[in-house]
Amino acid sequence: MCASYGLDPRFTDAELLAEADEAVLDGLRSWAQNNAGETLRPTGKNLRNLNPLVTAADGTPLLEAAWWGYLVDGQPARFPSINTRSERLQDRPRGLRTRALVPATGWFEMQKPSRVWHEFGLGAGVLFGMAAVTQRGRTPDGEWTTCYSIVMRPAPTHLAELHDRVPLLIPSGFAIDWLTGDGTRELIDEALLAAASLDEQLRAEPKPDDKGDGMLF
Repeated sequence: MCASYGLDPRFTDAELLAEADEAVLDGLRSWAQNNAGETLRPTGKNLRNLNPLVTAADGTPLLEAAWWGYLVDGQPARFPSINTRSERLQDRPRGLRTRALVPATGWFEMQKPSRVWHEFGLGAGVLFGMAAVTQRGRTPDGEWTTCYSIVMRPAPTHLAELHDRVPLLIPSGFAIDWLTGDGTRELIDEALLAAASLDEQLRAEPKPDDKGDGMLF
């Protein structure tokens, strides 16, 4: 599963949107600079960060701050909600009703049993979008916000020995389709095919520092 990821403000915008929206990218760079290189982690009652998310309104990409994980009755969900399996969405496409892109330049996973952390991505500083499904939730303060869950799929063969699953990456040419398409079984099937086109670019590097510890809920 993906429990933490990174966003380098020096990113290139090659793999996020085919027609990069400057307002979105400028807002994303500003947010990343203010975040000062901190690892992005799930939001919870003990960790109240809100992370940048690309959504769409009337077909136009928008950047908003969103809660990673679902909120139920004003509290973080008691069930696992920061990740959603692609197979679950294929079986239950109702979960595809609202979707987003999670901007990142890398994500972190621990290889077991060696307990060595690796950073995965498309190359140093390359910005990409991880598929997410969203829903509205009420925070403990009573405010309504967008909540998101990152979609995970089986890892390609060359990465499977490091971790068995990877985020569903959305190529730039499929980004608008993912954000605005009908939420059907066909959409997740097409997204999986599109993601496979990036498999050869996916790589992993060992990280000597611990990047993925401690999900504080």
